[in-house]
Parts: sequence; structure tokens; C-alpha cells
Amino acid sequence: MTLPAEPLAKVNGASTIRNEGGLGEDAVVHALPDPVLVIDADDRVRYVNTAAEQFFATGRDSLIRKSIQELTADDSPIVDLVYRVRRSGVSIAQHGMEMCSPRDGTRRVDIHVGVLDQSHGDVVLCLRQRTFAETISRHLTSRDSVRSVTAMAAVLAHEVKNPLAGIRGAAQLLEREILGEGESLARLICDEVDRICSLVENMEVFADERPIDIEPLNIHELLDHVRRLVEAGAEGAKLKFVESYDPSLPPVLGNRDQLIQALLNLVNNAVEACSEPGGEITLLTAYRHGMRATVPGSKGRLDLPLEVAVRDNGMGIAEEVRANLFDAFVSGKRGGTGLGLALVAKIVRDHGGVIEYESRQRRTEFRMRLPVASEG
Repeated sequence: MTLPAEPLAKVNGASTIRNEGGLGEDAVVHALPDPVLVIDADDRVRYVNTAAEQFFATGRDSLIRKSIQELTADDSPIVDLVYRVRRSGVSIAQHGMEMCSPRDGTRRVDIHVGVLDQSHGDVVLCLRQRTFAETISRHLTSRDSVRSVTAMAAVLAHEVKNPLAGIRGAAQLLEREILGEGESLARLICDEVDRICSLVENMEVFADERPIDIEPLNIHELLDHVRRLVEAGAEGAKLKFVESYDPSLPPVLGNRDQLIQALLNLVNNAVEACSEPGGEITLLTAYRHGMRATVPGSKGRLDLPLEVAVRDNGMGIAEEVRANLFDAFVSGKRGGTGLGLALVAKIVRDHGGVIEYESRQRRTEFRMRLPVASEG
């Protein structure tokens, strides 16, 4: 987006430049559908357009002279982005950033920051809020991936697993009859067949399309159970767990074992990401009003107000795997099968929910949005 810099640069003087048709360029900025703010050298708002007032649900008089930290948060990446643009003199765009504020909660936005008046340290900030429809679109893409794995699992179970049993039996006979190097090679064949069978068995989970048994569940009890399991398995690791729960959450309708498996996969991934000292994993829950969506294959609109999140302060997710993170066989870990997050996506889908994530260095967060009740 190219913004008319001259009228905004003169905001202190309240000057307005008009084109040949007599239309004020300031009026053009106010007509833009995306929020536009001018931030001065003290990180305070000097100018907002009408869309910015609507975005923050606050009038111009209340926004002017507020600091960015008041509008977002002290540790918001937007603050760092403004600093980098001011220091480098180069415009920067970031997509899918998380914008948090005490008043409005968490919103995902695309942000463009450009230099407006370098001599005074003024920058212009343009925001575009990501819609929930975009989240649903990403969810449907991962659902299609799970469907392809389902078909593959059915083929593997029949065409691969049965012959592997014969190969293993033959290798065991050879192991008994030969000595020396041949014996160790026969043992190697058995071990590799076992490994492949284990992989096929893991994939068979995707082929199970039966309706799940659901019941009202306390999501905090499930999170506590998962935390105890992980702490017992990671004994000796210097990890800190932080809980940020909304105590007023209603029960979620779900399958206990499956939700535990999904949460366990997410928390174990967070543990592996926090390999350095000072690792911290935060478990969060919240109730988000108005989270509704129509998903193909569902009846009516889905209410997805219950948010369950796992956040870590590890190194973040590798850029090259982010676009297909929930696809099968995609893994950012050396030696990973790439089935863990695909299974999480399937479990969330089977519960009528949506999963999304946000990742940058020292902050990765996976969020499950789940239904608590269905309306007719």
C-alpha cells in the first residue's frame, strides 16, 4: 500500500494538501479500509484514520498521544518493528503477526511500517486484520492432507504390513541358523521391519473415521494430567511450566483420550523446542466470544469459543516447514516422522475445531479452538 506522505508529515501543522480535483489527500487516507497510524519518535500516536478508530474501538481524541505499548503490550513485536524501521530507514512488512492488548485480546494482523519523516523519527503504521475465514481456509487445507494420509494408511495396512510379517519371520529363521556377521545383519533386518511396522501402525490411526465418543470434559483437568505426564518424563530437565487459565470456562464436549493425545503431542514438541536453559512452557485457556464459522461438511455454523494454547520460548519453527506444518511427513525435527502434528490436526478436526499457530524466535504458540456446545 502506498500512502500519501506529505499531508501526514505535516500533521502537527494540521496542513492539508489538495489535488487538482479539490479532494484532500487526508480524506483519501480516512477512506482507506485499513487502519493507519502515525507514530512519533517517543512511540506515541500522532495521527489516526477512521479505520484505526474502528479497529481499536476508540475515538481519535483517546488514541492521540497514547503509546504503542498502551495499544499493544510492552513485549509486542510491533514495538520492535517500529524501532527497526526507525533505525534502518527502510520499510518492513510482517504477515500474520500476533497483536495483543488488554482490552481487545489477541488478534492476528498483517503489518506494514514505513518511514514518514526520518528527521523527526515519525513512522507510519498500516494494519490489516486477518479474518477468521483465513484460519478456516488453512484448517481445510490441513484436513485435505489428513484425508490423503487416511487413504495411504489403508493401503499400507493391507499391502505393506502383511508382507513385512513374512520378511521378519524369514529373518528370524536366518538369525538362528547363521553366525558372525550374517547373524547381525539378520538382526538388523528384524529391527528395521519392526520400525516400519511401528510407522504403519501410527498411520493406521488416520484411517479410523468412526464417530468419536464424546462427553463433557474439564479442559483444565486434561491439561494438568498432560503436564504431570511430561514433567515425569522430562525429569532433570530445567523446564518451567506456567499456567494461565480462565477458571470460568464451560466444559468441552470431547473424547478424553484423544484430547490428551493432542495436548501431549503439542507439549512434547514444546519441551523439545526448549532445549536450552531457561525453557518455559505456558499452558493457556480463554473464552473467545463471537468465534463462529461455517465449515464445509458441517451442519450450520460452528461455535468455537474455547481456546486452548501451548506456548514455548524455544527457537521457533523453521521457515521452510511453516506453510505445510500440519501435513503428514512434514517435520522440523531431525529424525521426526512428521505425523505428530498431522494427528493433532485430525483430532481437532474430529472434534469440530480448528488449530492454528504463531511462531517467531523465543515465542511459538499453538492454539486449538474447540466447540463447547452446539446450537440448532
